[in-house]
Formats: sequence, structure tokens, C-alpha cells
Amino acid sequence: MANRGSESSDKPTTLPGFLLVAKALGDESRVRVLMALEGGELCLCQVVDLLRLAPSTVSRHMNQLQTAGLVERRKEGKWHYFRLAGDAAPPAASAALDWVRRCLADGRDAHHLHLQLCCVRDKDLAELTACYG
Repeated sequence: MANRGSESSDKPTTLPGFLLVAKALGDESRVRVLMALEGGELCLCQVVDLLRLAPSTVSRHMNQLQTAGLVERRKEGKWHYFRLAGDAAPPAASAALDWVRRCLADGRDAHHLHLQLCCVRDKDLAELTACYG
């Protein structure tokens, strides 16, 4: 996860903002998504394939990460892409992304996730979405 500039750290963190981030980090699937996005942007269908969860479940996870300010979404045609939040991320989100990176970047879980990502990134997006419309 890229280092965040001082721009976001100059803003105060509110308790509700902190709690949104804390809640978002309280689920293994959402933390795995953050680790996966370390390698760059992913389409929602790639996240579905990576987590092996129902598309609706993954959508809820991604909405929660976005609401907490941890990820950003863009739409291109019918595809929704996610990336880690940039410099405008709320202070709590920026600090949380740095914390996740420091704690998990070099562990066994990160290595396993990296291997899974190689396979997911090689798949055709249309093929990934064929089973759910």
C-alpha cells in the first residue's frame, strides 16, 4: 500500500470515522481484499473469484471498505474496479492502510494471496462474470 502524503494526516480523525475503519478491518475477507489491492486495482469479479464468496456478499464487503475510506471505486462500462484509497483518504483510513501493510506484507498469508492473485489476474473478466450475469 502506497505511503500516504501528509495531506490526509493534517485532518482530524472523528470517532465515527475511526469506528467505520475499525469495523471494516474486523473481517478477514475485507482485510484480504486490502492485501490483494496492494498489487494494484482489481475488478469486482476478480475479488469475487479471489474470495470465493457470493457476488452480493463481496459487494457488501467492498461497500463497507469504500464507506470507511479504505478503497476507491471507478466504473468502466459494466465493470467496477477498486483500488486502495489515495492521498485524500481520511486520516484513520490512511493510518489503517499503513498498519495493514506493516503487519501483513511479508507474512505467509501475503505470499499465499499473491499466488492466488496471479491466477485471478490472468482470467478473462467476461469469463469470471459468466456465472452471475
